[in-house]
Amino acid sequence: MASSSDPALNEELQCSICLEVFTDPVTTPCGHNFCRSCLSKCWTNTKTCFCPLCKDTFSKRPDLKINTTLREVAQHFKEKLNLGEPEVFCDICGERKQKAVKTCLTCQSSYCDSHLEPHRRVQRLKKHTLITAVENLEDYICQKHERPLELFCRDDQTCVCLFCTEGEHRTHNTVPIEEESRKKKVVQTQKDVQQMIQGRMKKIQEIKQSVELRKTLTPSFLTSSRTVQISNRMIIGLGILVVALIILPKQYTMSARECMCNNSMSANWTEIRIDSDVNVNSLYRALTQLKETHETLNEKLSQTGLKWAQNYAVDVTLDPNTANPYLILSDDGKQVSHGDIKQDVPENPKRFDESSCVLAKQGFSSGRFYYEVQVKGKTGWRLGVARKSINRKGMITLRPDNGVWTMILINKDKYLACDNSLVSLSLRGKPEKVGVFVDYEEGLVSFYDVESRSHIYSFTGQTFTDKLYPFLSPYLNDKGKNSNPLIISPLMD
Repeated sequence: MASSSDPALNEELQCSICLEVFTDPVTTPCGHNFCRSCLSKCWTNTKTCFCPLCKDTFSKRPDLKINTTLREVAQHFKEKLNLGEPEVFCDICGERKQKAVKTCLTCQSSYCDSHLEPHRRVQRLKKHTLITAVENLEDYICQKHERPLELFCRDDQTCVCLFCTEGEHRTHNTVPIEEESRKKKVVQTQKDVQQMIQGRMKKIQEIKQSVELRKTLTPSFLTSSRTVQISNRMIIGLGILVVALIILPKQYTMSARECMCNNSMSANWTEIRIDSDVNVNSLYRALTQLKETHETLNEKLSQTGLKWAQNYAVDVTLDPNTANPYLILSDDGKQVSHGDIKQDVPENPKRFDESSCVLAKQGFSSGRFYYEVQVKGKTGWRLGVARKSINRKGMITLRPDNGVWTMILINKDKYLACDNSLVSLSLRGKPEKVGVFVDYEEGLVSFYDVESRSHIYSFTGQTFTDKLYPFLSPYLNDKGKNSNPLIISPLMD
């Protein structure tokens, strides 16, 4: 996914369940947006409805309506991203080939929307790696490591796999390949949206002039059948404005408020009127306050989520029998670093022989648990949980279908969530301490920036059948540049 200014549109228009741009978006009472079908599936066969993002529960199942304004913006964004892409056809269709929507790197086939359905339904297929439909699949597989080319090296202008970042590309500037491919498209999309906003700004100016003119006319003219009433209570229904305020540059913020306000109440711009008794400046101030309230609420939800998760803190000690030979563990089992020199350790079936990682002694097969790790001063690391049956021999691809749920730091400031496809994370600051929370029964793994008390990323809807262990990797020492240890922070009373 994109970050900073490029990805703003993409991230704010993305469903946190399917990680795609919204389709028929609905808004939960806590203010979060999801695809209607995604949320419906999430609430299937459950007695208590809750928000998949903040876990806020609802006493009764909310009656969700499609957010038509957000749907319009998302659809516009989708159309612009698809412009200029080569057509890729489904490998399964018969004579009448349908356009492919996804390519599966695991199956090495492309599928139309209809033939992709098993990948959305069958649990085993859900774990496959899906990417935007491509023509030449072999171009997306690393010839050296036989792994998906999920990253793009901006230094060498070439595609690489995650294993490549541990070798000759370990100090290079690498980003998820989708982020790089969409970069130019997103910039163009922002220009198109801004042009659309500018056009509507002009219409707003005409409306303002109409308001001033109507102040001098008779009251009866203002109450004609073509007038759309705007009252103070309508401000409450303008939550979608937050999206516009966040995804558009600051110089377009005022026009976005106006455009969204009017668009949410009428699709016919020529028929919009504003009553003369409504102070436009007051409306702007109210909308600004709405944005600030939304941001404050999100911050409180993150803080509450972390505080709640910390109630399930466990005592974690690293298991030397699992540690890669290049790793150095402290005597108390609370610290791990990469030594650049292979240690003389006994062979052990539990030991990771190639991947520079280690598991904790403590495993969990039910309930909830939480632990924190200090990552201060490091240029690379990996944290999360892994199932007991994870392959200990050979290189490991960090992803849920291989039994490991992690977020990682590479190249000093590139944060990624290792989902079944890499997810670029846009963080406010550089975390010095990361919290990892697991709810076994809910299939949830969440990461938090402890110092800022903010939520980073969550794996949701997972199915755990094996014991889970805290998983740590200090990454390569890199000739002393990344020598700081990962330190398990004490949390137990």
